[in-house]
Amino acid sequence: MNAALAMSLVAFAFVSSITPGPNNIMLMSSGATYGFRLTLPHLMGVVCGFGAMVLLVGLGLASIFAAVPELHGIIRIVGAVYLLYLAYKIATSRNTLDKDATAQPITFAQAAMFQWVNPKAWTMIVGAITAYVPKEDPFQNVVIVALIFTIVNLPCVTTWMAFGVGLRGVLKNPAALRAFNITMAILLVLSLYPILREIDLSHPLQ
Repeated sequence: MNAALAMSLVAFAFVSSITPGPNNIMLMSSGATYGFRLTLPHLMGVVCGFGAMVLLVGLGLASIFAAVPELHGIIRIVGAVYLLYLAYKIATSRNTLDKDATAQPITFAQAAMFQWVNPKAWTMIVGAITAYVPKEDPFQNVVIVALIFTIVNLPCVTTWMAFGVGLRGVLKNPAALRAFNITMAILLVLSLYPILREIDLSHPLQ
């Protein structure tokens, strides 16, 4: 990969990583609800899980989806259902300072696995692999794409989490935090629109 293509990929990775999406919305909500330390595994799960997904898809997993196109529909449906579940968890989460709080932040493994049903993650990866992996030395270039995305993604998602952490002082009031989390849950549900628009309910596995 030449320098010009690499710089173009950095710009693509930054724009796609910093803009709102399920990961960023959940990290901001978690930062406001649980604070930096408890949200850190969630953040690292997003970064490592997405980087691993870029690598695996780029190294040939995409051929499985080409051979079995029904998997695209299955992933969309599973992703939509799981996002609704996460929206519910966000809407009902309570501040860690609340002694009666029982909700737990998303774990590293959960965040990493979520990338496989995250519609925005698939859009980013397909775009990156298609546009930025030259036919020459595909293995080496896929590794470079995965590394660039991992490096660029870390500060982007950290910014969203930090913004949420910064709001903790404003959201000490349980009612204010609940209103904030309900708003985040609604935004997460709205992020389903691109998935639902592509699902043919009469042939959901196509």
